[in-house]
Amino acid sequence: MIKTGLLNPHVLALLARVRHTNCLVIADRGFPSWPGLETVDLSLVDGVPSVPQVVAAVRANHHFTAAYMAEEFRRENSAAVRRIFARVLAGVPVAYEPHVRFKQRVPGAIGLIRTGETVQYANMILVSG
Repeated sequence: MIKTGLLNPHVLALLARVRHTNCLVIADRGFPSWPGLETVDLSLVDGVPSVPQVVAAVRANHHFTAAYMAEEFRRENSAAVRRIFARVLAGVPVAYEPHVRFKQRVPGAIGLIRTGETVQYANMILVSG
């Protein structure tokens, strides 16, 4: 029995398949579904779990070398929200691009973890190292 760290067997199984240079999407509650892309839905209620909580949990067990986010995230959210996301991604270079371009990357990911996040454009693609 697992005693610490990630407990969700579906998240663990998904992470086990994310290899070098593969991508993992962490998405908010409203992110569209993608046919054929494995999705682990963790959403419970608004804001639970949050994208930063999920990112912190998966980073504890996995090495990511880059991240992509929509440039609209910076424009639509307060400095306080941007700092929370920056803290959870500390040490991971983040490239910001138009949301339309961001969504074009999604089908190439190994999988997607859906959260209950309500922050605008909080979605990210993490690139495995």
